[in-house]
Amino acid sequence: MNRRDAITRVGLLVGGTVIGAEAFLSGCAKRSSEEISKIGFSNDVVLLLDEVGETILPATASSPGAKAAGIGEFMKIIVTDCYEVNDQKIFIDGVNLLQNASKQKFNKTFTELLAVERHDLVVLLDTEAKAYSKNKKKDEPTHYFSMIKQLTLWGYFTSETGSTKALRYVPIPGKYEGCIAYTKGDRAWSET
Repeated sequence: MNRRDAITRVGLLVGGTVIGAEAFLSGCAKRSSEEISKIGFSNDVVLLLDEVGETILPATASSPGAKAAGIGEFMKIIVTDCYEVNDQKIFIDGVNLLQNASKQKFNKTFTELLAVERHDLVVLLDTEAKAYSKNKKKDEPTHYFSMIKQLTLWGYFTSETGSTKALRYVPIPGKYEGCIAYTKGDRAWSET
């Protein structure tokens, strides 16, 4: 996915359903480090999620990528503090499924893959997640890759890095202007 597609879909993400958003918005209870370790967020998992996030939203000449925003740590915090236990399990099992898919397709872990192989795997998983979402029943869980992608977009575009470097950002805005000209290819405006 390119940066322009990601920015276009952020509106959908913000307006759509994000797993754990209710707990995040209403205030979530902190879990102990023992509970977090039971969930399965080792430093290796956080580093892996940084790399997956960077593949979804890579650095460009004009803005840093998801790894610069600390996306792996963001996912860890949201999943451990805001996800329900069932969604936490789907997410962590999904990280393992992602690694298994990498080993099955390329005979290497995700972090060992070349950039083009990472891209191909992420596209494959995204296609799989879209097909799953299209055909899933209402009571079935969200696909793990959809969770990873949602958190990557949410975390990046609400981070200081994403909102000030990837989006147009005015630190001290002037008067409210409800209608500002937009030229195709311009960066979207930051809301932070």
